[in-house]
Amino acid sequence: MMDILQRLARFLDRPLFPWKKLIIGFSVAQYVVEEYLSLRQYGVLKKAKPPKVLEKEVSQEVYDKSQEYGRAKAKFGFVKGLWGQIQNIAFIHFDVLPKLWSWTGGLLRFAPARFTGEISHSIVFVLTFILIQQALSLPANIYHTFVLEEKFGFNKQTPKLFITDMIKSNLLAFIIAPPVLAGFLAIVKKTGNQFVTYLWLFTAVLQVFMITVYPIFILPLFNKLSPLEEGKLKTETEALAKKLNFPLHELFVIDGSKRSAHSNAYFFGLPWKKHIVIYDTLIEKSSPEEVVAVLAHELGHWSLGHTTRLFGISQINVLYIFSLFSVFVNNNSLYADFGFIKEHPIIIGFILFSDALAPMDLVIKLLMNIMSRKFEFQADAFARNLGYQRELASSLIKLQIQNLSTMDADPLYASYHFSHPILSERLKALEWTPTEKVVNEKKEDEDAAEKASGREL
Repeated sequence: MMDILQRLARFLDRPLFPWKKLIIGFSVAQYVVEEYLSLRQYGVLKKAKPPKVLEKEVSQEVYDKSQEYGRAKAKFGFVKGLWGQIQNIAFIHFDVLPKLWSWTGGLLRFAPARFTGEISHSIVFVLTFILIQQALSLPANIYHTFVLEEKFGFNKQTPKLFITDMIKSNLLAFIIAPPVLAGFLAIVKKTGNQFVTYLWLFTAVLQVFMITVYPIFILPLFNKLSPLEEGKLKTETEALAKKLNFPLHELFVIDGSKRSAHSNAYFFGLPWKKHIVIYDTLIEKSSPEEVVAVLAHELGHWSLGHTTRLFGISQINVLYIFSLFSVFVNNNSLYADFGFIKEHPIIIGFILFSDALAPMDLVIKLLMNIMSRKFEFQADAFARNLGYQRELASSLIKLQIQNLSTMDADPLYASYHFSHPILSERLKALEWTPTEKVVNEKKEDEDAAEKASGREL
């Protein structure tokens, strides 16, 4: 394997190898493919009638609103994708990377000597790059939150909360990024051509560490986790966890409604100590039996080993990425074509390598989505076999209607973008047959109006 990588490194490290043109070509090709798929999906979003399996469940009004929401997100995606492509080409054409590297190096001229090496320079460069990227994406984020999501009734954020979240995110980046980058670069510098294994182990340990500290120190900065109150939902969830030997430690409710009206549920934690988190919006809009059915699906992922397999696959992918990076890390022609003649900063090499890896990323993304959809079907079947067929089907339909999720999809678009099957596919796999309408939209509107009235009083 090492011999193959060394031969590939020698082949790619040729004088005047057109790295810039190659990477721009990859970027444009990826953009064209993704926009083509989006145009195919936009055609589906113009359909006037819902899929046959949902005809009795979804009113024409809700379906039209879902389609309108999908088209609005698609149009936003077209503009955002074009803006991102312009940025990417501009960064390469105007040699932004070497200029930014030189400028950030100038910021360290007056720093103590021990903070003027490549590692310190790389940290300052990355943090500056993060701030620039955030500034460039800020108008799109503001529009998405306060225009698009607001228009369809999903946004719950205030401008104050939006700004506070942004400040907290930046502070976290400035706290977490420096030691992680320092460790990454130190390993590459000190272990030479043997860095792949050490870097892989470092990443694996870092992932486990983040899984451990995230719910304790990071999540509470953005959301409030409250213990689930005593009642039917808690009793049935604990009984389900006990039946499956799921190592449940705590049941939490998260204030997802603080930012959005969308619903969700998930679990996290180490193998011997798991926590289940349920969005308050899910509890508000679903019956206890339906919430338990959703959790049965989630616990199905755990019971069937999906989470373990996905973690293992992610480790193989990381090893593959670092192995390929060893081909690029000392590539003189790559650095030279991007304006780095005298210096070969490792972090710059990794950024350029990531751009060159784009075609393989497309293939990996497609394969991961295929596997993810297979796992979703299996988790649905797991919940059905536990006796939650009707409850899971009704909860999926409710979530679809409440979130105005896409009710139909172009097959090619879905294969590339969707990690979950569309609702009609899931209902068919559940062998679900409608007997009565799951969602009474008129009653839900009345309930929402009543709650709103109560808040006003």
